Amino acid sequence: MAVLSGATALLLFQPAHAPTVSAIAATLITASVRVSPAAGGLTPSPNLGAQAPGAALQAPIERLEFPAFIETLRADALARGISETTVNRALNNLEPSPTVIERDQSQTELVLTVDQYVARRLTRPFVRTAQQMASRHSRLLKRVAAKYGVPPRVVVSIWGLESNFGRFSGVRPTIQALATLAWDGRRGPFFRSELMDALTIVDRGYIGLDTLRGSWAGAMGQPQFMPSSYLKWAQDFDNDGDRDIWRSEHDVFASVANYLKEHGWESATTWGREVRLPAGGIAAMREAAGMRVEGCRAEREMTNRLPLQQWQTLGVRTITGAALPRVAIEASLIDTGKRAFLVYGNYESLLEYNCAHSYALAVALLSDRLGT
Repeated sequence: MAVLSGATALLLFQPAHAPTVSAIAATLITASVRVSPAAGGLTPSPNLGAQAPGAALQAPIERLEFPAFIETLRADALARGISETTVNRALNNLEPSPTVIERDQSQTELVLTVDQYVARRLTRPFVRTAQQMASRHSRLLKRVAAKYGVPPRVVVSIWGLESNFGRFSGVRPTIQALATLAWDGRRGPFFRSELMDALTIVDRGYIGLDTLRGSWAGAMGQPQFMPSSYLKWAQDFDNDGDRDIWRSEHDVFASVANYLKEHGWESATTWGREVRLPAGGIAAMREAAGMRVEGCRAEREMTNRLPLQQWQTLGVRTITGAALPRVAIEASLIDTGKRAFLVYGNYESLLEYNCAHSYALAVALLSDRLGT
Protein backbone atom coordinates (compact mmCIF):
# COMPACT_ATOMS: atom_id res chain seq x y z
CA MET A 1 0.00 0.00 0.00
CA ALA A 2 1.37 3.42 -0.95
CA VAL A 3 2.36 5.61 1.92
CA LEU A 4 1.31 9.22 2.34
CA SER A 5 3.31 11.55 0.12
CA GLY A 6 1.98 15.06 0.40
CA ALA A 7 -1.63 13.98 0.43
CA THR A 8 -4.06 11.68 2.09
CA ALA A 9 -6.06 8.99 0.38
CA LEU A 10 -9.81 9.21 0.62
CA LEU A 11 -12.55 9.79 -1.91
CA LEU A 12 -14.96 12.30 -0.46
CA PHE A 13 -18.44 12.92 -1.77
CA GLN A 14 -19.77 16.34 -0.83
CA PRO A 15 -23.47 17.16 -0.64
CA ALA A 16 -24.37 20.44 -2.27
CA HIS A 17 -26.65 21.78 0.45
CA ALA A 18 -24.20 22.56 3.24
CA PRO A 19 -21.64 25.36 3.23
CA THR A 20 -19.00 23.67 5.35
CA VAL A 21 -20.53 20.36 6.24
CA SER A 22 -18.99 16.92 6.07
CA ALA A 23 -19.48 14.72 3.13
CA ILE A 24 -19.44 10.96 2.94
CA ALA A 25 -16.25 8.99 2.56
CA ALA A 26 -17.32 6.43 0.03
CA THR A 27 -14.29 4.54 -1.14
CA LEU A 28 -10.53 4.59 -0.84
CA ILE A 29 -8.14 5.66 -3.55
CA THR A 30 -4.46 6.54 -3.64
CA ALA A 31 -2.32 9.67 -3.66
CA SER A 32 -4.82 12.49 -3.12
CA VAL A 33 -7.84 13.87 -1.35
CA ARG A 34 -10.64 14.24 -3.82
CA VAL A 35 -13.34 16.59 -2.65
CA SER A 36 -16.42 17.77 -4.44
CA PRO A 37 -16.33 21.59 -4.42
CA ALA A 38 -19.90 22.07 -3.25
CA ALA A 39 -20.51 25.50 -1.75
CA GLY A 40 -17.08 25.46 -0.18
CA GLY A 41 -17.71 22.28 1.75
CA LEU A 42 -14.55 20.26 2.17
CA THR A 43 -14.87 18.09 5.25
CA PRO A 44 -15.19 14.31 5.20
CA SER A 45 -17.90 12.79 7.33
CA PRO A 46 -17.33 10.54 10.29
CA ASN A 47 -18.39 7.01 10.69
CA LEU A 48 -18.91 5.78 7.15
CA GLY A 49 -15.37 5.43 5.86
CA ALA A 50 -14.15 4.15 9.23
CA GLN A 51 -17.04 1.79 9.89
CA ALA A 52 -17.76 0.37 6.48
CA PRO A 53 -14.89 -1.90 5.50
CA GLY A 54 -17.35 -3.99 3.54
CA ALA A 55 -18.90 -1.01 1.81
CA ALA A 56 -16.62 -0.83 -1.20
CA LEU A 57 -18.29 0.03 -4.45
CA GLN A 58 -20.05 -2.93 -5.99
CA ALA A 59 -20.74 -3.72 -9.60
CA PRO A 60 -24.22 -2.58 -10.64
CA ILE A 61 -26.83 -5.26 -10.25
CA GLU A 62 -30.27 -5.68 -11.73
CA ARG A 63 -32.63 -4.06 -9.28
CA LEU A 64 -36.26 -4.33 -8.38
CA GLU A 65 -38.71 -1.58 -9.08
CA PHE A 66 -38.69 0.78 -6.12
CA PRO A 67 -42.14 -0.18 -4.71
CA ALA A 68 -41.16 -3.85 -4.76
CA PHE A 69 -37.86 -3.02 -3.12
CA ILE A 70 -39.67 -1.11 -0.36
CA GLU A 71 -41.71 -4.25 0.35
CA THR A 72 -38.47 -6.16 0.95
CA LEU A 73 -37.41 -3.43 3.37
CA ARG A 74 -40.75 -3.63 5.11
CA ALA A 75 -40.45 -7.39 5.58
CA ASP A 76 -36.87 -7.03 6.82
CA ALA A 77 -37.81 -4.34 9.33
CA LEU A 78 -40.76 -6.28 10.71
CA ALA A 79 -38.61 -9.39 11.04
CA ARG A 80 -36.16 -7.34 13.12
CA GLY A 81 -38.91 -6.43 15.56
CA ILE A 82 -39.52 -2.87 14.40
CA SER A 83 -43.15 -2.01 14.98
CA GLU A 84 -45.62 -2.03 12.13
CA THR A 85 -46.64 1.52 13.05
CA THR A 86 -43.10 2.81 12.61
CA VAL A 87 -42.55 0.84 9.42
CA ASN A 88 -45.77 2.13 7.86
CA ARG A 89 -45.10 5.76 8.84
CA ALA A 90 -41.59 5.61 7.45
CA LEU A 91 -42.06 3.56 4.29
CA ASN A 92 -45.61 4.15 3.06
CA ASN A 93 -45.69 6.24 -0.12
CA LEU A 94 -41.90 6.57 -0.09
CA GLU A 95 -40.33 7.59 -3.39
CA PRO A 96 -36.65 7.46 -4.43
CA SER A 97 -34.77 10.75 -4.38
CA PRO A 98 -33.34 11.71 -7.79
CA THR A 99 -31.07 14.22 -6.07
CA VAL A 100 -29.52 11.51 -3.88
CA ILE A 101 -28.89 9.29 -6.90
CA GLU A 102 -27.32 12.19 -8.77
CA ARG A 103 -25.05 13.08 -5.85
CA ASP A 104 -23.98 9.48 -5.44
CA GLN A 105 -23.29 8.73 -9.08
CA SER A 106 -21.82 11.94 -10.50
CA GLN A 107 -19.21 13.62 -8.36
CA THR A 108 -17.10 16.50 -9.58
CA GLU A 109 -13.73 16.05 -7.92
CA LEU A 110 -11.06 18.50 -6.84
CA VAL A 111 -7.64 17.19 -5.87
CA LEU A 112 -6.28 18.67 -2.64
CA THR A 113 -3.19 17.82 -0.67
CA VAL A 114 -3.47 17.59 3.10
CA ASP A 115 -1.73 20.95 3.44
CA GLN A 116 -4.10 22.58 0.96
CA TYR A 117 -7.11 21.07 2.70
CA VAL A 118 -6.02 22.32 6.12
CA ALA A 119 -5.29 25.78 4.75
CA ARG A 120 -8.71 26.00 3.13
CA ARG A 121 -10.52 24.91 6.26
CA LEU A 122 -8.62 26.74 8.96
CA THR A 123 -9.06 30.25 7.65
CA ARG A 124 -8.75 33.21 10.00
CA PRO A 125 -12.53 33.83 10.14
CA PHE A 126 -13.16 30.13 10.84
CA VAL A 127 -10.58 30.01 13.64
CA ARG A 128 -11.95 33.24 15.09
CA THR A 129 -15.47 31.80 15.10
CA ALA A 130 -14.18 28.65 16.79
CA GLN A 131 -12.61 30.76 19.52
CA GLN A 132 -15.83 32.68 20.02
CA MET A 133 -17.88 29.48 20.20
CA ALA A 134 -15.49 27.89 22.68
CA SER A 135 -15.91 30.92 24.90
CA ARG A 136 -19.67 31.12 24.48
CA HIS A 137 -20.23 27.48 25.41
CA SER A 138 -17.40 27.17 27.93
CA ARG A 139 -19.57 26.18 30.90
CA LEU A 140 -21.34 23.40 29.00
CA LEU A 141 -18.12 22.21 27.39
CA LYS A 142 -16.43 21.98 30.78
CA ARG A 143 -19.28 19.79 32.05
CA VAL A 144 -18.92 17.55 29.00
CA ALA A 145 -15.15 17.38 29.52
CA ALA A 146 -15.60 16.44 33.17
CA LYS A 147 -17.78 13.45 32.22
CA TYR A 148 -16.07 12.19 29.07
CA GLY A 149 -12.49 13.39 29.44
CA VAL A 150 -12.34 15.11 26.03
CA PRO A 151 -11.13 18.74 26.06
CA PRO A 152 -13.54 21.50 24.99
CA ARG A 153 -11.14 22.61 22.25
CA VAL A 154 -11.34 19.20 20.56
CA VAL A 155 -15.13 19.01 20.77
CA VAL A 156 -15.49 22.53 19.35
CA SER A 157 -13.07 21.72 16.54
CA ILE A 158 -15.05 18.66 15.43
CA TRP A 159 -18.33 20.53 15.84
CA GLY A 160 -17.06 23.37 13.68
CA LEU A 161 -15.72 21.17 10.92
CA GLU A 162 -18.81 18.95 10.86
CA SER A 163 -21.61 21.50 11.14
CA ASN A 164 -20.09 24.97 10.76
CA PHE A 165 -20.75 25.48 14.47
CA GLY A 166 -24.32 24.25 14.37
CA ARG A 167 -25.42 25.92 11.15
CA PHE A 168 -25.85 22.57 9.43
CA SER A 169 -27.55 19.52 10.86
CA GLY A 170 -28.96 17.97 7.70
CA VAL A 171 -31.94 18.81 5.53
CA ARG A 172 -32.68 15.61 3.62
CA PRO A 173 -35.05 13.01 5.11
CA THR A 174 -32.75 10.22 6.26
CA ILE A 175 -35.16 7.35 5.57
CA GLN A 176 -35.66 8.43 1.97
CA ALA A 177 -31.95 9.01 1.40
CA LEU A 178 -30.92 5.63 2.80
CA ALA A 179 -33.71 3.77 1.03
CA THR A 180 -32.67 5.37 -2.24
CA LEU A 181 -29.01 4.45 -1.74
CA ALA A 182 -29.88 0.91 -0.66
CA TRP A 183 -32.01 0.50 -3.78
CA ASP A 184 -29.49 2.10 -6.14
CA GLY A 185 -27.31 -0.97 -5.69
CA ARG A 186 -23.70 0.26 -5.58
CA ARG A 187 -23.36 -0.05 -1.81
CA GLY A 188 -26.74 -1.53 -1.15
CA PRO A 189 -26.04 -3.83 1.81
CA PHE A 190 -24.31 -1.09 3.80
CA PHE A 191 -27.08 1.45 3.31
CA ARG A 192 -29.79 -1.15 3.89
CA SER A 193 -28.24 -1.90 7.27
CA GLU A 194 -28.06 1.82 8.08
CA LEU A 195 -31.71 2.18 7.08
CA MET A 196 -32.70 -0.53 9.55
CA ASP A 197 -30.79 1.35 12.24
CA ALA A 198 -32.57 4.56 11.29
CA LEU A 199 -35.92 2.84 11.66
CA THR A 200 -34.78 1.51 15.03
CA ILE A 201 -33.95 5.07 16.16
CA VAL A 202 -37.50 6.16 15.44
CA ASP A 203 -39.08 3.02 16.82
CA ARG A 204 -37.29 3.38 20.15
CA GLY A 205 -38.43 6.96 20.46
CA TYR A 206 -34.96 8.48 20.46
CA ILE A 207 -36.04 11.15 17.97
CA GLY A 208 -39.09 11.82 15.83
CA LEU A 209 -39.34 10.75 12.20
CA ASP A 210 -39.72 14.34 11.01
CA THR A 211 -36.50 15.33 12.79
CA LEU A 212 -34.51 12.45 11.31
CA ARG A 213 -32.67 14.41 8.63
CA GLY A 214 -29.11 14.57 7.39
CA SER A 215 -26.86 14.69 4.35
CA TRP A 216 -27.75 13.06 1.06
CA ALA A 217 -25.75 10.00 2.17
CA GLY A 218 -27.51 9.58 5.51
CA ALA A 219 -25.03 11.24 7.92
CA MET A 220 -27.22 12.89 10.52
CA GLY A 221 -27.25 15.93 12.74
CA GLN A 222 -24.49 18.28 13.73
CA PRO A 223 -21.95 15.50 14.44
CA GLN A 224 -22.89 13.84 11.11
CA PHE A 225 -23.39 10.41 12.64
CA MET A 226 -24.57 7.54 10.52
CA PRO A 227 -27.55 5.79 12.16
CA SER A 228 -25.39 2.91 13.43
CA SER A 229 -23.09 5.41 15.13
CA TYR A 230 -26.06 7.24 16.58
CA LEU A 231 -27.38 4.07 18.20
CA LYS A 232 -24.00 3.30 19.75
CA TRP A 233 -22.74 6.70 20.83
CA ALA A 234 -25.37 9.48 20.73
CA GLN A 235 -26.09 10.94 24.18
CA ASP A 236 -29.01 12.63 25.94
CA PHE A 237 -26.93 15.07 27.97
CA ASP A 238 -29.77 17.49 28.72
CA ASN A 239 -31.92 14.61 30.04
CA ASP A 240 -35.01 15.55 28.05
CA GLY A 241 -35.59 12.02 26.76
CA ASP A 242 -34.23 12.63 23.25
CA ARG A 243 -30.76 12.04 21.84
CA ASP A 244 -31.11 15.22 19.84
CA ILE A 245 -27.94 15.72 17.80
CA TRP A 246 -29.84 18.10 15.52
CA ARG A 247 -30.86 20.89 17.90
CA SER A 248 -29.45 20.30 21.38
CA GLU A 249 -25.91 21.56 21.91
CA HIS A 250 -25.83 19.53 25.12
CA ASP A 251 -26.47 16.34 23.18
CA VAL A 252 -24.22 17.30 20.26
CA PHE A 253 -21.17 18.05 22.43
CA ALA A 254 -21.69 14.99 24.63
CA SER A 255 -22.17 12.70 21.62
CA VAL A 256 -18.95 13.87 19.97
CA ALA A 257 -17.05 13.49 23.24
CA ASN A 258 -18.56 10.08 23.92
CA TYR A 259 -17.58 8.86 20.47
CA LEU A 260 -13.96 9.86 21.04
CA LYS A 261 -13.90 8.45 24.57
CA GLU A 262 -15.24 5.11 23.38
CA HIS A 263 -12.61 5.09 20.64
CA GLY A 264 -9.69 5.44 22.98
CA TRP A 265 -9.28 9.14 23.77
CA GLU A 266 -7.14 9.58 26.87
CA SER A 267 -7.58 12.78 28.85
CA ALA A 268 -4.01 12.78 30.18
CA THR A 269 -2.34 13.24 26.79
CA THR A 270 -2.63 15.42 23.72
CA TRP A 271 -2.88 14.39 20.06
CA GLY A 272 0.73 14.92 18.99
CA ARG A 273 3.05 17.65 17.72
CA GLU A 274 4.66 19.00 14.59
CA VAL A 275 8.32 17.98 14.32
CA ARG A 276 11.51 18.62 12.39
CA LEU A 277 13.10 15.64 10.64
CA PRO A 278 16.82 14.91 10.35
CA ALA A 279 18.82 14.54 7.15
CA GLY A 280 17.27 11.81 5.05
CA GLY A 281 13.80 13.09 5.83
CA ILE A 282 10.68 10.98 5.85
CA ALA A 283 12.14 8.18 3.75
CA ALA A 284 14.86 7.50 6.32
CA MET A 285 12.37 7.61 9.18
CA ARG A 286 10.01 5.20 7.46
CA GLU A 287 12.83 2.78 6.83
CA ALA A 288 13.99 2.99 10.44
CA ALA A 289 10.55 2.63 12.04
CA GLY A 290 8.70 0.52 9.47
CA MET A 291 5.19 1.12 8.24
CA ARG A 292 1.95 -0.18 9.67
CA VAL A 293 0.17 -2.93 7.80
CA GLU A 294 -3.24 -2.89 9.51
CA GLY A 295 -6.05 -0.43 10.14
CA CYS A 296 -7.77 2.13 7.97
CA ARG A 297 -5.88 3.53 5.03
CA ALA A 298 -4.64 6.56 6.93
CA GLU A 299 -3.29 4.28 9.65
CA ARG A 300 -1.43 2.27 7.04
CA GLU A 301 0.19 5.52 5.94
CA MET A 302 1.73 5.92 9.41
CA THR A 303 4.95 4.49 10.73
CA ASN A 304 4.97 1.93 13.50
CA ARG A 305 4.82 3.35 17.01
CA LEU A 306 8.13 4.08 18.71
CA PRO A 307 8.87 5.64 22.12
CA LEU A 308 9.55 9.37 21.94
CA GLN A 309 13.11 8.85 23.10
CA GLN A 310 13.72 6.48 20.20
CA TRP A 311 12.51 9.17 17.81
CA GLN A 312 14.89 11.52 19.60
CA THR A 313 17.74 9.08 18.98
CA LEU A 314 16.79 8.94 15.30
CA GLY A 315 17.22 12.70 15.11
CA VAL A 316 13.63 13.94 15.26
CA ARG A 317 13.22 17.26 17.07
CA THR A 318 10.40 19.63 17.96
CA ILE A 319 9.47 22.16 15.31
CA THR A 320 11.69 24.72 17.08
CA GLY A 321 14.65 22.33 17.03
CA ALA A 322 14.50 21.46 20.72
CA ALA A 323 14.71 17.95 22.16
CA LEU A 324 11.53 15.92 22.34
CA PRO A 325 9.87 15.71 25.76
CA ARG A 326 11.18 13.01 28.10
CA VAL A 327 7.84 11.30 28.61
CA ALA A 328 6.92 7.64 28.38
CA ILE A 329 4.67 7.72 25.33
CA GLU A 330 4.77 6.09 21.92
CA ALA A 331 4.23 7.98 18.71
CA SER A 332 3.86 7.35 14.99
CA LEU A 333 5.23 9.62 12.31
CA ILE A 334 3.12 11.06 9.50
CA ASP A 335 4.16 13.32 6.66
CA THR A 336 2.06 15.67 4.55
CA GLY A 337 4.70 16.56 2.02
CA LYS A 338 5.55 19.90 3.61
CA ARG A 339 5.16 19.08 7.30
CA ALA A 340 5.76 16.13 9.61
CA PHE A 341 4.02 15.18 12.84
CA LEU A 342 4.56 12.73 15.66
CA VAL A 343 1.09 11.58 16.68
CA TYR A 344 -0.10 9.75 19.77
CA GLY A 345 -3.05 7.52 20.56
CA ASN A 346 -5.52 10.41 20.69
CA TYR A 347 -4.80 11.21 17.06
CA GLU A 348 -5.88 7.69 16.22
CA SER A 349 -9.16 8.39 18.01
CA LEU A 350 -9.66 11.27 15.57
CA LEU A 351 -9.01 8.85 12.71
CA GLU A 352 -11.76 6.64 14.12
CA TYR A 353 -14.09 9.60 13.66
CA ASN A 354 -12.89 9.98 10.09
CA CYS A 355 -10.12 7.93 8.52
CA ALA A 356 -8.35 10.78 6.71
CA HIS A 357 -5.24 12.68 7.75
CA SER A 358 -6.69 15.83 6.20
CA TYR A 359 -9.61 15.66 8.62
CA ALA A 360 -7.72 14.53 11.71
CA LEU A 361 -4.98 17.14 11.27
CA ALA A 362 -7.53 19.89 10.67
CA VAL A 363 -9.23 18.99 13.95
CA ALA A 364 -5.94 18.66 15.80
CA LEU A 365 -4.40 21.91 14.54
CA LEU A 366 -7.60 23.86 15.11
CA SER A 367 -7.81 22.53 18.66
CA ASP A 368 -4.26 23.76 19.30
CA ARG A 369 -5.28 27.26 18.24
CA LEU A 370 -8.15 27.19 20.73
CA GLY A 371 -5.69 26.50 23.51
CA THR A 372 -7.80 25.03 26.35
